[in-house]
Amino acid sequence: MTWPDAYDAGARLACVSRDLADGLGACLAGEGPELPVLMPGDSLYIYAVSALAIPVQERAPDDLAWLFYTSGTTGKPKGVMLSHRNLLAMTSCFFMDVDPVAEEDVAVYAAPLSHGAGLYSFPYVLRACRHVIPESGRFEPDELIALAGRIGLLAMFAAPNMMKRLVAGVKHAGTDPSGFRTLIYGGGPMYAEDIIEALEVMGPRFVQIYGQGESPMTITALSRAVLAPTWASRIASVGVAQSLVEVRIVDAEGRPLANGEVGEVVVRGETVMSGYWRLPEASAAVLRDGWLWTGDMGTMDSHGFVTLKDRSKDVIISGGSNIYPREVEELLLSHPAVREVSVVGRRDPEWGEVVVAFVVAESDATGLGADELDRYCLERISRFKRPKDYRFVDELPKNNYGKVLKTALRNLLDDAPAL
Repeated sequence: MTWPDAYDAGARLACVSRDLADGLGACLAGEGPELPVLMPGDSLYIYAVSALAIPVQERAPDDLAWLFYTSGTTGKPKGVMLSHRNLLAMTSCFFMDVDPVAEEDVAVYAAPLSHGAGLYSFPYVLRACRHVIPESGRFEPDELIALAGRIGLLAMFAAPNMMKRLVAGVKHAGTDPSGFRTLIYGGGPMYAEDIIEALEVMGPRFVQIYGQGESPMTITALSRAVLAPTWASRIASVGVAQSLVEVRIVDAEGRPLANGEVGEVVVRGETVMSGYWRLPEASAAVLRDGWLWTGDMGTMDSHGFVTLKDRSKDVIISGGSNIYPREVEELLLSHPAVREVSVVGRRDPEWGEVVVAFVVAESDATGLGADELDRYCLERISRFKRPKDYRFVDELPKNNYGKVLKTALRNLLDDAPAL
């Protein structure tokens, strides 16, 4: 959550650790009315912790429990209104579909607690597990590997790019991965090449979840029991509907599509939000007839396994044909000299849109250029799907949760020269 989000939510008190206090004033300046700040050791803190307790307030299942702000990768973050019922259903699905959680498990928080890692603290609290925040306060693969060796039975949630770094760290160090018990990834695409390497290096410790703040972490899941033995056939899938939700693939009018047809993923169930905070029009746009329209495009097979294609707003329409960026990204990532890639569409007077690829090369790659990647694509995918421009960058813009900011990439199209 950013400070503008805090004001949007109507926050009445900011709690901050002393090491972050210096930067707080600049964040708050000019954003809204003065907000009291509570820091350990100051007079307000001492007054608060010594005050008399107030009675516990009774709450109904559908009362508001959490304003969960979206990551804002495609625009301004929105406050998702989550009820106590939503959070209980999410936690129940975790036990049934993700991991049963043992009392001796150790929950490690190396990703922001304001996102998926924080949501997934609930199951570990209910099991009275140990909770650990790394001393660095951030995601550092070497630190996590050391923790796993010292504590063991680590369970954590992280974005796919973080998991990729962790796997690379374990592989480079030649470390025994047995100190990691459960590694849950979600919040973005985990590419096929990365999943294959993760399973080869660390074994059956991975669980993929697909969800979003509007149905917190709870749409589909691909458990380790399914992912490990059937990775070859299910590697691109995000799994099947979790236990307390129903998932469909529908057309623009909401009609269910046949198996294998591409449409929008919709979900309904006890995890689905009641709406966006103070945004009735945005709420009505995604909540229709009891279904949450996710904005994600995908397919479903005859066994109920869902495969995501892309966000509906990220699909590139070139010459009347749909191009799914993830397909092009998967291909480019299979090139040994490519470390990261993100594909977006650029307006074109002749084709409507054309494909542009932003590429981060491996550190030891030499001589990698657009011509080589173009030949690589032409040999493997349809000509109309290949990128027309390649932009080589040092890094891809990401938010605090590790998601690539495609809006920022589109803004770069007018600034960087085409290759």
